[in-house]
Amino acid sequence: MRQLVFLAISAALALAGCSSSDAGGDQPTGPNGASSTGSLPPDVPSGYRPCDDVPKSVLDSEKLLDKTPDDSDAAGGVKWRGCMWVQTDGYAATIQSTNISVDMVRKKSFRDAHEFTISGRQSISTRQVDDHPEAACTVNAEMKGGSLEINLSNPASNRNTGSLNTCDLARTLAEKVVPTIPANA
Repeated sequence: MRQLVFLAISAALALAGCSSSDAGGDQPTGPNGASSTGSLPPDVPSGYRPCDDVPKSVLDSEKLLDKTPDDSDAAGGVKWRGCMWVQTDGYAATIQSTNISVDMVRKKSFRDAHEFTISGRQSISTRQVDDHPEAACTVNAEMKGGSLEINLSNPASNRNTGSLNTCDLARTLAEKVVPTIPANA
């Protein structure tokens, strides 16, 4: 149980990490959440609800259990809607729709950023948590009006996954989840 609590806290820190390197506040981009391509959409993308739409086959393949709703709002209108799952003696994953776009993430210049495409969707992986960068990774995959965000918390103490690269694990999970997003979402 203690490890589960630690994983939940680590996942929350990873979630908060999207804005942690911005000394000015919780905005994912410039003032008031605006990006150079327009302002922040008022809500998360529709058409994919991670808590309901991530297939059981994907969760089973990653041994992800204990679905817990994980919705949050941050200053500037940033929103996340989704759920968190944990792997026994392994990583915790939060899969959420957010009104943060891949372009906004790119412009934040987070460390260890890698861009790639999954099922035709522009995607980026980044390390956004300054105090434990190796144990946390975020993948954002393009959606209309934002992105699907997958946050992994993978402390080195985790017996099954702690020795593995967290961004590799996050990308593997993203490569299983993103193809399940409807083409019009």
